[in-house]
Amino acid sequence: MSLRLSTVILPYRRWHEGGRSTWTRAEQLGFHTAYTYDHLSWRSFRDGPWFGAVPTLTAAASVTERLRLGTLVTSPNFRHPVTLAKELISLDDISGGRITLGIGAGGTGFDATALGQEPWTPRERADRFGEFIPLLDRLLTEDAVSYEGDFYSAHEARNIPGCVQRPRLPFAVAATGPRGLKLAARYGQAWVTTGDPKLYEDGTPQQSDSALRRQGDRLADACAAIGRDVGELDRVLLTGFTPDRSRPLESVDAFVDFAGRHRDLGFSELVVHWPIADSDFTADEKIFERIAMEAHAQLKE
Repeated sequence: MSLRLSTVILPYRRWHEGGRSTWTRAEQLGFHTAYTYDHLSWRSFRDGPWFGAVPTLTAAASVTERLRLGTLVTSPNFRHPVTLAKELISLDDISGGRITLGIGAGGTGFDATALGQEPWTPRERADRFGEFIPLLDRLLTEDAVSYEGDFYSAHEARNIPGCVQRPRLPFAVAATGPRGLKLAARYGQAWVTTGDPKLYEDGTPQQSDSALRRQGDRLADACAAIGRDVGELDRVLLTGFTPDRSRPLESVDAFVDFAGRHRDLGFSELVVHWPIADSDFTADEKIFERIAMEAHAQLKE
């Protein structure tokens, strides 16, 4: 089975000071998809430049032709399905049908309180996510939607002409818990994971592989429960958050070994962070580019 290689480009550079060139270089290097984080700010980048995901992807769509683009991930933390759907339909149109929506339940970071609300509990995040995705699915596939839920409402929301991609742009659902995996099984065209966060500090790569295998098994169970073939879903690993950390980007051989392990676990797409100096995503840019070109070719064999 071949393995696609994608990247995630954090939106911290001004467009005319390295932002634009990074996205065009991603296309030149042959990445399958270039994603960006959909946050208002994020971790150590909070007190520095950070730009919006949708405008960034719109700009990226205008300077690329083949590269798929997407969020990894959008969440309900500061999004509403009605307004998000309108932006996604516009973005899908501008890009000529090259958008993937990575979407998750959100967490407890800065986004969780930026609008002045108290952070939601895990249960409330799951409850909201369970309402957010079905409503967004309807908004992206129906011309007019009315809905009254516990958390979200829509009143004759119009979304004509709909997505370029039919019946809608693909959802890549980030999930590890039972409720999220059920949503991935029902609504996802792909499933996204970063591994088991409990293993990041003190776990081993072997323990991580076992945890990922168990997650995949639970996804298969969720699909079987609704009569769906789990093979219909792509499996996406956002790297950098397993015990391997940044070691796979130290050499082409190291990455090929890492990629081969995860291909054997059933993953169809690996996402690597574009190097950022003096951050958790520090990497040698020359080696990174060699991985994009040389390792990618080996992964297709």
